[in-house]
Amino acid sequence: MNLQTAILQNDITPRGSDYEIVRRVIEKISLDYRDQPSLEELARDVGEHPATLQKLFTRWAGLTPKAFLQAVTLDHARRLLDGGMPLLEAAMELGMSGPGRLHDLFVTHEAISPGEYKSRGAGLEIRYGFHISPFGSALIMATERGLAGLAFADEGEEAEAFADMSRRWPAATYVEDMGATAPYAQRIFDPSRWQAEEPLRVVLIGTDFQVQVWQALMKIPLGRAKAYSDIAREVGKPKASRAVGAAIGANPLSFVVPCHRAVGKSGALTGYHWGLTRKRAMLGWEAAQLERG
Repeated sequence: MNLQTAILQNDITPRGSDYEIVRRVIEKISLDYRDQPSLEELARDVGEHPATLQKLFTRWAGLTPKAFLQAVTLDHARRLLDGGMPLLEAAMELGMSGPGRLHDLFVTHEAISPGEYKSRGAGLEIRYGFHISPFGSALIMATERGLAGLAFADEGEEAEAFADMSRRWPAATYVEDMGATAPYAQRIFDPSRWQAEEPLRVVLIGTDFQVQVWQALMKIPLGRAKAYSDIAREVGKPKASRAVGAAIGANPLSFVVPCHRAVGKSGALTGYHWGLTRKRAMLGWEAAQLERG
């Protein structure tokens, strides 16, 4: 039995997430942000009552749709660039309530050896499970050494996400084990646990160059962003922005290794392997964490 068949035979799709409605609202905001769509327009677009949408969206993001709209405009994205205005200052300028304490994910990481990478996962046992997250279904993959994969899927796309991830390490053994992966989901998406006293163990499975790029991404603080060209300079390859972009696109640890904080030189929110709408959602969600303090 192949892996994709196996995953389709088990109904492990999480239920009850608000993200599907939120995703549609963010898509509307992303397309029409210049027109500053009202709450009523957004609600009408997704078939919800304005008050219901306001409560649902605020529960998800910690921001109202209007505040989120401000947080994901292109002008705001430009401010995220290193050397520009930090997100917290931008949030204050936009009228959000006062400064909060900066949180970030505290991650301890190691990279597997080049020989282990070349084996395409041979000898690795990877346990996986799908879990509800703020950004849709989260596919979490872990080895005995730590978190190895984190991907996202919209409802009905779980098998596709699993196939995408498992192709990266085709010789590995995959075991569905939500009990093993649930603690990672609880840890990753709970900002109150983003503390040095409770480090998240991560194992980076990639080429030497990819690992260098992913390590550079982990140095970008919450609430900031960095241009691909700046990341290229940081890893000692100033003319390799395209190769850096490819390495970012191959990042197997979405969100934890924050490839969503990489932007174009102009500040434009360029492509994201798991969807540009999800990238906007992550940046807006992080803005809410700063807002909450």
